[in-house]
Amino acid sequence: MELAVIAAEDGFCAGAEALASELQLPFLGNQPAKFVEDFSFVLEFGPALQLRETGRKAPGPVLVDFVTGAAAHRRKYGGGKGQQIAKAVGVRGGFYPQVLDATAGLGRDAFVLASVGCEVRLLERNPVVYALLADGVKRLQEAAATDPELALIASRMILEDRVDSAQAWLAAQPQESLPVVFLDPMFPSREKSAKVKKEMAAFHQLVGSDEDANGLLAPARAACYYRTVVKRPRLAPFLAEEKPNLSLEGKSGRFDIYTRHGVPG
Repeated sequence: MELAVIAAEDGFCAGAEALASELQLPFLGNQPAKFVEDFSFVLEFGPALQLRETGRKAPGPVLVDFVTGAAAHRRKYGGGKGQQIAKAVGVRGGFYPQVLDATAGLGRDAFVLASVGCEVRLLERNPVVYALLADGVKRLQEAAATDPELALIASRMILEDRVDSAQAWLAAQPQESLPVVFLDPMFPSREKSAKVKKEMAAFHQLVGSDEDANGLLAPARAACYYRTVVKRPRLAPFLAEEKPNLSLEGKSGRFDIYTRHGVPG
């Protein structure tokens, strides 16, 4: 992996060096990402942890921000319980199932579900993605100290310890012990797919696709009580070639729903 850690400024060097040691990555000290030559990406440790592509013409950084920007806009104006993802996991009336997001990534879907009322447990195996996610959750908790609405959402987001295998973690759970399991495995990009922001394209390049995604479905279905929900690109094949009980389709994506017991309501 062509990745190193840098500090945003001198005051963050100690934290940056500790992160580099934890992730077993080189630490390059305090230098701008655009001047780094020997690595394609850097993790910049500062007020927010950011993944940056190096070079003078690199796209913007990737970070987890649950407090401002797109996350705040969707929380306020995204449609609440009427959103497809809320319907997919079974939110209805006063019923808000606990959700295990087994492929949490940057936490965007988990934050939406927590915003509409679900308690969400987040599971992530990639160490770099986990570091970005943990930093975003930490800053959400800091903002929640002075914002009652964010405090409620933060209380519903539980970041589990990083795992090496989501498949093994799910397989180790007792049958029907998780109300809802949500899967959004990284799907290989297609050349003619819809345009993706340059910074997210770089993120996908670093993280890669989940080659073992098909193996997640069986243990997820065994561990769930109500349903397993799989988020897919609209034209993508069914995960593990298993047809769902129903699908909710949108313009660019869909939610495949594998039911076990009916949700209340």
